[in-house]
Amino acid sequence: MKLHTLKPQTLLTQSNPMAFSTGIRLLRCYHHHFTFTATPSRFSGLRKTSSELRLLSSVTPPPRKQLRPVSARRKEEEVGDEGNGSVILTDRGENEGGNGGERVVLTELHKEATEAYMSYAMSVLLGRALPDVRDGLKPVHRRILYAMHELGISSKKPYKKCARVVGEVLGKFHPHGDTAVYDSLVRMAQDFSLRSPLIRGHGNFGSIDADPPAAMRYTECRLEALTESMLLADLEQNTVDFVPNFDNSQKEPSLLPARVPNLLLNGASGIAVGMATNIPPHNLGELVDALSALIHNPEATLQELLEYMPGPDFPTGGIIMGNIGILEAYRTGRGRVVIRGKTDIELLDSKTKRAAIIIQEVPYQTNKASLVEKIADLVENKILEGVSDIRDESDRSGMRIVIELKRGSDPAIVLNNLYRLTALQSSFSCNMVGILNGQPKLMGLKELLQAFLDFRCSVVERRAKFKLSQAQERNHIVEGIIVGLDNLDEVINTIRKASSNALAAASLRKEFELSEKQAEAILDISLRRLTALERNKFVEEGKSLRTQISKLEELLSSKKQILQLIEEEAIEIKNKFFTPRRSMLEDTDSGELEDIDVIPNEEMLLAISEKGYVKRMKPDTFNLQNRGTIGKSVGKLRVNDAMSDFLVCRAHDKVLYFSDKGTVYSSPAYKIPECSRTAAGTPLVQILSLSDGERITSIIPVSEFAGDQYLVMLTVNGYIKKVSLNYFASIRCTGIIAIQLVPGDELKWVKCCSNNDFVAMASQNGMVILTPCANIRALGRNTRGSVAMRLKEGDKVASMDIIPDALQKELDKTLEVNQRQRRSMKGPWLLFVSESGCGKRVPVSRFRTSPLNRVGLIGYKFSSEDRLAAVFVVGFSLGEDGESDEQVVLVSQSGTVNRIKVRDISIQSRYARGVILMRLEHAGKIQSASLISAADADPEDENATAVAA
Repeated sequence: MKLHTLKPQTLLTQSNPMAFSTGIRLLRCYHHHFTFTATPSRFSGLRKTSSELRLLSSVTPPPRKQLRPVSARRKEEEVGDEGNGSVILTDRGENEGGNGGERVVLTELHKEATEAYMSYAMSVLLGRALPDVRDGLKPVHRRILYAMHELGISSKKPYKKCARVVGEVLGKFHPHGDTAVYDSLVRMAQDFSLRSPLIRGHGNFGSIDADPPAAMRYTECRLEALTESMLLADLEQNTVDFVPNFDNSQKEPSLLPARVPNLLLNGASGIAVGMATNIPPHNLGELVDALSALIHNPEATLQELLEYMPGPDFPTGGIIMGNIGILEAYRTGRGRVVIRGKTDIELLDSKTKRAAIIIQEVPYQTNKASLVEKIADLVENKILEGVSDIRDESDRSGMRIVIELKRGSDPAIVLNNLYRLTALQSSFSCNMVGILNGQPKLMGLKELLQAFLDFRCSVVERRAKFKLSQAQERNHIVEGIIVGLDNLDEVINTIRKASSNALAAASLRKEFELSEKQAEAILDISLRRLTALERNKFVEEGKSLRTQISKLEELLSSKKQILQLIEEEAIEIKNKFFTPRRSMLEDTDSGELEDIDVIPNEEMLLAISEKGYVKRMKPDTFNLQNRGTIGKSVGKLRVNDAMSDFLVCRAHDKVLYFSDKGTVYSSPAYKIPECSRTAAGTPLVQILSLSDGERITSIIPVSEFAGDQYLVMLTVNGYIKKVSLNYFASIRCTGIIAIQLVPGDELKWVKCCSNNDFVAMASQNGMVILTPCANIRALGRNTRGSVAMRLKEGDKVASMDIIPDALQKELDKTLEVNQRQRRSMKGPWLLFVSESGCGKRVPVSRFRTSPLNRVGLIGYKFSSEDRLAAVFVVGFSLGEDGESDEQVVLVSQSGTVNRIKVRDISIQSRYARGVILMRLEHAGKIQSASLISAADADPEDENATAVAA
């Protein structure tokens, strides 16, 4: 017998698909019958002396057995050269010339491997890893519950050792290891793994800290009442098919007659071959409501079902962030649900304002001990800041993880960092794959519910048929017994005359036209049941049976009644075992954390230079100083550069950058790099997409784009317009047009206002106009506006500020008083700052309101060399003495900054020259000024002395 190597060729499997493996076994056992011959064209690299090789083996064939030779040969005339390397096994009889003794088996290696692998994969899919859509159980879970049911370990019986149950399952139904069975049993008893546990455990069944359960010889178990009502009821009424067990010694159910979709109730997870499943658990009450909605309206949409079952309900609670992932999972079967642990903030010390974060619930399938350990590692490695201590105070009453914060730490920021860095926020990837009609299938919510309804209809129909058959059989016997009792004397005489039971039965069948079962029932009846009272009982039983038969026949003939019965049984389980929802739903777009979520919303100083350098500093960078001092340097400036603007905002604010060309750009405030006072800053071209020669002239921080807010824009040539703030809520990276400018004009000032506010404008020569914002017509972005002030020759607009609505009533009062009261020095005031460093306060009551396009009133009397640098409305916050609590920050062209109290600036008339605010012997002129509220000042800096540049 010889085996020759062949050219690659395509092989077709014929009668025996295992021929290849059989041939390999023959090769191993009978090596001396086979020789390999190398084909020169395929193995040209071999030496000619090695053209014939032998396969060596240590196995010796049994000498007493004579096998028919099996040879492999090349069939060049039948197969081409384009094959994949195949072997033809030829089985010849003793007479090679005979036709009946030869058998040729052709097989493909890849096809044989594919078939074997698919057979193995389907075995894993159906027999181990994936749950059935109909009862929501894997085979091991189904076998455990059935074994406990057979042992009689019901919810009302005493507990029995888990080892007893595991042994029963292994011996009768599940030929696998005891560890797999016990682990499955333990999981069905854990209230943190299953939303509605199916087994009641007694002993140590593990914990949410991933502590292992005690050995099965120590723990005890019994069925839950829910399991008996939901899965095991009607099991003996031919509701499901029973199949042979592994050794064909007895039967086991292929399914359990579930009354509620257990697959959605408790979920499932499993990894099979080539696919996996991960189905979230749900609330029993919501699930039954959704099932009822589908029964009443088979065409119900997913949105209608979500009205009853809005999302998963995890046994460990938590907060589900948004419904986008839920919608996708319910629609397609795949989706991502983001879950956050439930937390609370407790104040530990009201004086120091120290707080603590209390974790009360963790996301589903999160190890609490690992979570605490991870937080501790982050704190130790200084990745998570602001935490001083961590304690796990959980007990049997509930979970409680205490995270104490350091003094001054923002709990919201620390909590957002916990969400971002730890499993306190995690995602559940839904992959709703289940076995349907013997095949794994990915299904959405409605498809899962519909598949269960179809199965439940089959169960109810089979149960009704079983009960109908039993009722009909019993009714048949009762009718025969009643016939016998009606003819009692004749029956007794017939029985007495018969010589045997068989003859008696035959005589009764012949004389009274009874069936065999009826005759046997008459013979089996006892004498005590021959009384009239007993006869009446049989008559009543007959009526009851006929009524039952009628109802069952009506049920089987009506699909509507079957669905109604399914709904009633599901609602009965809901009313008996319903528990409130544990997982809360939060209506957000997504649970993803952005940078803004982990950045404190602290106040900050923004400084911008004429050449477009910006930097962010802490508000306490500049200490409070006295009036008339030199001030502190704002930092290094480029050659020929000067400070342009200086303002206060918060880190979460959206900063609008307005350029001299009328274009507006946008960027979050926290994206500006923070630096020290002496740093030069960051070029704006690295943050904004500025064009060549474009300069930022005004910066507006916006916390919220309210519908009743507007931006008032003022140009150098005196054009003003009002635009709704909503137009700037969404700005592309290349900017959008804010105002249409005429040639030679520049956008210089932008302020935020409402219709109830007033606008105060001043020219460089000190002329002032006060006008209500309501008088300025709201326009679109791409417009020029109207003339604000009638400027004299050589004069230009110098500044603009807003008198807010909070001061309107006070302003109205002061404007309506008599002449004597109008000379009062009470606030609010207009604070004037000149380029030479002088300034004064003038009561707003000294100015009357006027329409636009007017010359205005004199507000400051300047010398020929001096001009107005800025004007502010002050008096928003007043101290107990009625004086202003604000502070003003002055910035010179050379970058020197002076921060002084507004109350130190004297109140003077409109024609006064003012007092010295900042000495500018070698510091040029005042470039910009900014107001800071009293809340921005550090109390410890109240008596700070002047600091030189």
